[in-house]
Amino acid sequence: MQATADAGELPPCDFGIVATKAMHTESAIAATAHAFADGSVASVQNGIGNEEAIAGHVERVIRGTTFPAGRLLEPGHVQWDVKGDTTIGPFEPSPAPAAEIERLAEACTRAGLPTSAVADARGPQWRKLIFNAATNPVGALTGLTHGRVCENAGLRSLVSGLVDEGKAVAGAQGIELDADPEDLIDHAARPDVAYDHKASMLQDVEARRQTEIDYLNGGIVRFGGEHSVPAPLNEAILALVKGLEASW
Repeated sequence: MQATADAGELPPCDFGIVATKAMHTESAIAATAHAFADGSVASVQNGIGNEEAIAGHVERVIRGTTFPAGRLLEPGHVQWDVKGDTTIGPFEPSPAPAAEIERLAEACTRAGLPTSAVADARGPQWRKLIFNAATNPVGALTGLTHGRVCENAGLRSLVSGLVDEGKAVAGAQGIELDADPEDLIDHAARPDVAYDHKASMLQDVEARRQTEIDYLNGGIVRFGGEHSVPAPLNEAILALVKGLEASW
């Protein structure tokens, strides 16, 4: 593996994988797009809106969702907390060819990151969006790990309410989720999965960094407004996290 902090040093590449925080997507792809002039670029980020930003700079875009989770301990050292699969598919307004999506999935799988290529990646993306929007900000606001959020009856009820709103917004767009986010939430709460995992938003709050709330709950609220689907719990969570950020 070769690494560089200078985007100008990047050679032409068949594929790019954007894995930054959602608020950094635009600057990341703007600096590196020259390397993918003849290639395809995939987003495996949290939230929604990343593919649209990438499509502003490259022609062939891949919609992706990935579930492994961890945290940065120090430069060059990452703690891998949660294993999981990755799903990729075409970004409909500016899609990469199906054969290229399959080639990227095969390469990632060979490298030890199980990845599936699908014809419609919106279901997996929205399942994770709903999962993240229902759990990450609750952990960030309370300081609790995923498992501790889920074992608190009041918080778990709030999580389910956020999930229900997200499902309604996805359904209004004709998106069929590939699985129930509730099942994923309960699975992740197991001691052998992610009970002690601090969600990325909690890590951001502890470090007093900007969170991805605009791309998670903010995205659900935005799409809900476009389709006349109310999402008051997501609106409240959005306001609370934005207020917390303002307190810094």
